[in-house]
Amino acid sequence: MCSEYPCARHDLEFIPFEHEGRPMILVRDRLEIVPWGIGVPSGLLPVLALMDGRHSLEELAGEVTAMQGGREVTADDVRGILRDLDTAGLLDSERYREKKLAVAEAFAADTERKAVFAGQAYPDAPEALAAYLDSVLDGAGPAAPPAADITAVIAPHIDPEAGRTGYAAAYGPLRGAKPRRVVVLGVGHQILNGLYCLTDKAFLTPLGAVPSDAPAVARLREAGPGIVDPSDLPHKAEHSVEFQAVFLRHVLGDAPFGLVPILCGSPIAVLPEYSRQAFRNAAGPFLDALAALVREPGTLVVAGVDFCHIGGKFGHSDPADSLEELSMAHDRALLDALAGGDPDAFWAEAARVEDAYNVCGLTALATLAEVLPPAAMTLLCHDIMRERDTRSAVTFAAAAFVAK
Repeated sequence: MCSEYPCARHDLEFIPFEHEGRPMILVRDRLEIVPWGIGVPSGLLPVLALMDGRHSLEELAGEVTAMQGGREVTADDVRGILRDLDTAGLLDSERYREKKLAVAEAFAADTERKAVFAGQAYPDAPEALAAYLDSVLDGAGPAAPPAADITAVIAPHIDPEAGRTGYAAAYGPLRGAKPRRVVVLGVGHQILNGLYCLTDKAFLTPLGAVPSDAPAVARLREAGPGIVDPSDLPHKAEHSVEFQAVFLRHVLGDAPFGLVPILCGSPIAVLPEYSRQAFRNAAGPFLDALAALVREPGTLVVAGVDFCHIGGKFGHSDPADSLEELSMAHDRALLDALAGGDPDAFWAEAARVEDAYNVCGLTALATLAEVLPPAAMTLLCHDIMRERDTRSAVTFAAAAFVAK
């Protein structure tokens, strides 16, 4: 169990639902330590949020007492709650770390990364999936550059149905492209060590496997000690690269290409400030190695990112509709910096808001700005997914780059 300063796990998803008229929270654990179907009372979430490793048992008892309107909760009561939470797999404890190590060892021994979201976010039958992807891509507009000229794209990683407009705009123009390597800059929502995470596993999709470019992955790993997570476990259940692999396998057909899957983590825990200099100080050798890789002929870069996450679901006290104008303007400023090939302007905009709008793709986009050769950008889509029930929203975009 977590000592006198307990920590809740930060790699779980909590999904609101109603059970027998009561609000509950369904726990989704991509490591499968917490079995699917476990639900907890919604009132437990604020308690878990307090368990950040900085609050003592006595402090937690005081906070929970205040939450309960003054009904006293003691440190011993909190210990009892912790025992139950630890048994359920919700705490970052010794028990959890042992189970996570076993999961990590099993994943490391596998040469393939399974399609975790097949049958959930997209069809798992090949014929049905191909038909679904065609229906998405048929919505692509005519404004994109020719496939042969495109060196990089920005695509969403939101649920494919929610992000149809973005996926169509990003991947429709790639039909007929023939890269020999695709570098995917995804978002590592569960990276705990470093800023990047690599894997040389083949990505399985219902349409066939996408093999890795193992030598390229090895080059990047060698260039990134200290900044690359030594484990590839964050790839196990991450959707941001999986969705790109599915679309790539479809639009590129049987064309042989190797995948370089790079998860990009949050800069908050790694960089001392939002600045390009801090970014390059931390990741310079890795960025230089990646830039050299990107400049090799036949390399396509895909940034699989979403932009602003706003509203109550993402920690804002204001509803998403009151933040939409500001967040979309922030998106446009970041996109303008990318279009201008100006990493300094990109970081200046990031520093201006200090991630107030939760741009989960910030590091991936900053990486793209550093490694992409001079290119002209065409913005193909800028859209928003609104979740009315939670008064929250996610913005996303699609863009294509052509070398100058």
